[in-house]
Amino acid sequence: MRRIYEPRDLLEAQMLLGMLASEGVDAHLTGGHLLGAVGELPIGGLLGLLVPDEEADRARQLIQAYNAAQPLPGDEPDGTHTPGVLLC
Repeated sequence: MRRIYEPRDLLEAQMLLGMLASEGVDAHLTGGHLLGAVGELPIGGLLGLLVPDEEADRARQLIQAYNAAQPLPGDEPDGTHTPGVLLC
């Protein structure tokens, strides 16, 4: 298993897990059980998405495409969203 992405919060992690699962990528979340100790405060590196080594490149490409997606006209965000960190 390889850690490929650090989501900014549990919501982003769950959305990406669902997206990866829908594309046939077997992804797992690490650190989610630790959030109860700190609440919803953003703590860098606490959450991580893990995928099998052989699926790492494809999963990175899917996450990059997901983060690069543009909203539909009239549904633009207010500019406060920042995605997580894609790891090498």
